[in-house]
Amino acid sequence: MRFSRHLAVTAAVCAATGLALAAVPATAAPAPLAAGPVLTTGSLGGPAVAAGDALAAPLAAGTKATFYSTSTSTTGVTCATSQFSATAQSNPAAPGSATASLTGMTFGSCTSNVTGVTSVRSLTVGNLPYVVTVSDAPGLPVTLSGGSAGTIQASAVLNTLLGTITCTYQLSGAFTGNADNTAHSLAFNTEHFVKSTGSTLCPGEGYFSATFGPVTDTSQAGSPAVYVN
Repeated sequence: MRFSRHLAVTAAVCAATGLALAAVPATAAPAPLAAGPVLTTGSLGGPAVAAGDALAAPLAAGTKATFYSTSTSTTGVTCATSQFSATAQSNPAAPGSATASLTGMTFGSCTSNVTGVTSVRSLTVGNLPYVVTVSDAPGLPVTLSGGSAGTIQASAVLNTLLGTITCTYQLSGAFTGNADNTAHSLAFNTEHFVKSTGSTLCPGEGYFSATFGPVTDTSQAGSPAVYVN
């Protein structure tokens, strides 16, 4: 009898303990951290660049914008100053691509070493705005493509020994370049244009190179630098 009562008590205790343990909920796994946006300001992982923010950049210090007649020559137009301005459009969570609308790209202090050209009146881009796409993929690729106004276009107005000429060029595809988080820059190298209209004195092709930076968000206090995450 005593042995039977002991077994009964033990069984009752185990049953009660089992019920108590079953009533304790399992510890939930921690929720994953939400991914940050592709573009941030001030630092990697900093505040997001908001849609509608104004972005701007001059030529990188110590560089020039060039528009040469071949990919390997140094004959053409050189500009000591340039500025681009854009408006942020989309900035999704990384990994991915952010977009902006390039609304302005200006050039100044331009000279030419083309035979017969005495001075440069202007170098301008047409068919703005352009679509800017910035990816956080390896190499931080950047693409500039034509928008609703048409393909990317560049025009040089030149004073020559025979009078003033206008040379207009178009890019059949898109600019491709790279961003850099150390210099906060966008670099484009020998982007190929083909002459669409102009005098026979105009070179048949043009190759554009420029590095813009630092890229800053002028809509935020202090105009912080922009990072690609």
